[in-house]
Amino acid sequence: MLSSTVPAAEKRRRFRELLAADGIVRMPGAFSPLSTRLIQEKGFEGVYLSGAVMANELGLPDIGLTTLTEVATRAAQVASATDLPVLVDADTGFGEPMNVARTVQALEDAGVAGLHIEDQVNPKRCGHLDGKEVVDERTALQRIRAAVQGRRDPGLVIMARTDVRGVEGMAAAVDRAKALVDAGADAVFPEAMASLEEFAAMRAAVDVPILANMTEFGKSELFTVDQLRDVGVDLVIFPVSLLRIAMGAIERGLDELAASGSLQAEVPGMQTRARLYELVDYAAYSAFDDGVASFDLANNRSA
Repeated sequence: MLSSTVPAAEKRRRFRELLAADGIVRMPGAFSPLSTRLIQEKGFEGVYLSGAVMANELGLPDIGLTTLTEVATRAAQVASATDLPVLVDADTGFGEPMNVARTVQALEDAGVAGLHIEDQVNPKRCGHLDGKEVVDERTALQRIRAAVQGRRDPGLVIMARTDVRGVEGMAAAVDRAKALVDAGADAVFPEAMASLEEFAAMRAAVDVPILANMTEFGKSELFTVDQLRDVGVDLVIFPVSLLRIAMGAIERGLDELAASGSLQAEVPGMQTRARLYELVDYAAYSAFDDGVASFDLANNRSA
């Protein structure tokens, strides 16, 4: 009820345990605090919060227009809604090295288990679009060193994302990843890998966990969790997938409403009122204090 009772430090400890264990950590991307309830209920190990999703929810493209305040606020809402560790996209850190340190502390206060900082030029763009630019190695390393220095809870996972693969090629991406680890990164997010062999090469190059981004309509083929695990990937995210599924359903529903004047045909595919109430735990609120919250769920329709 209200929010998760699992302390942030415990979520961070759990996240590190998962990354250190055999197997692969699956993190679907949440597009709302409520969606984290389903991610948790369905047995996934963690929740991812995408910068693209946060921008798109505001009706904006993913080109660095969101602010630290907006991201930290949404991160706090998402982290509060689930017992699972949350990994958040912190873009380029929202400024110069001192800003990066402040970003880390703001997201630490938001209760996330980890965050990643990338090496794109600011303003950044979606990692699976052409025309990206990356900063020089010195600047990239400064960002990670500032993030590590700004961290107060040593349990917080600081991940370095590199977009070098799509700009300078795989060999340069491997070199950048190694340097980022030497700068203190706890994990590496190599963006837009082109094949399983490239993931395997990155796995062989660094001794920290690596992440695979399985975003639809991007540069990477949609490999299965098993395929990624077999080449040594430690963590896989599905950043925008749930938002795309939801928006696809919304568009189909609006088309039906415009065409027929009713959503009756869409009802079988809708989440029922009873299921929604179950996810938000209406019953617990009702039982909390009859004098404060008194409502009857007995006549709630399930269909």
